[in-house]
Amino acid sequence: MIIINIKDNESIDKALKRFKKKFEKTGVLKELRSRSYFEKKSVKRRHEKIRAAYRQKMQDEQENVLIIILPF
Repeated sequence: MIIINIKDNESIDKALKRFKKKFEKTGVLKELRSRSYFEKKSVKRRHEKIRAAYRQKMQDEQENVLIIILPF
């Protein structure tokens, strides 16, 4: 159960934003979506490998970015 204490003079929008952030951190919605249909372990492993390769590719690209600052 997620409990959010609303602070004095805090708007409902800010409290709702904090609630959403906490809810997302718990991973309940992600778990619910992953259990909405059955997925074999071999398929899960394959998807995890694909995700890991994608993350590694993005990290490599980010590290290889060359920033050149030209004086005017």
